[in-house]
Amino acid sequence: MTARSLVLLRHAKAESPAGSADEQRPLSARGQLDARAAGVWLAGRHVPDLVLCSPSRRTRQTWQAVAASLQARGVTADAEVRYERPLYGGDVADVLGLIREVEDAWRTVLVIGHNPGLSQLAYELHPDGGLDSDGLRTCGLSVHQLTGAWDECGPGLAPIAALHTARGE
Repeated sequence: MTARSLVLLRHAKAESPAGSADEQRPLSARGQLDARAAGVWLAGRHVPDLVLCSPSRRTRQTWQAVAASLQARGVTADAEVRYERPLYGGDVADVLGLIREVEDAWRTVLVIGHNPGLSQLAYELHPDGGLDSDGLRTCGLSVHQLTGAWDECGPGLAPIAALHTARGE
């Protein structure tokens, strides 16, 4: 079987400007730094072939900073990027549904979304995987390993291979 990596990334820290719709909240300065740090961490470990990203402004900006960081380190960040509405406000079933639709040609999939959905999915994929009670913090990553096809991904079937919370300086 082909080994596959599923990387779940909670968006970086966002601002909460008065009068701004939740979906339009931008990353804070700290969030920009943290997202770049996530790119540094991914560059040497889990470079995505496919990115499934919530269409919110903060998730899009998180991906842009990660991609810029990958490129700055000489890593080709030519992943296909799909902005998926179910990742904004979706629950575990919504996120898992998108993952199960991924074509088997993709080996490393990065999902950029929101809590509580991402933390709950990480827990369901590997209940004893070492997540703390707060789940994924902003710019937190969980890397899950699958040995089967993407459509076989489900509860208890994708052990956590790595956990990381990216923090910039």
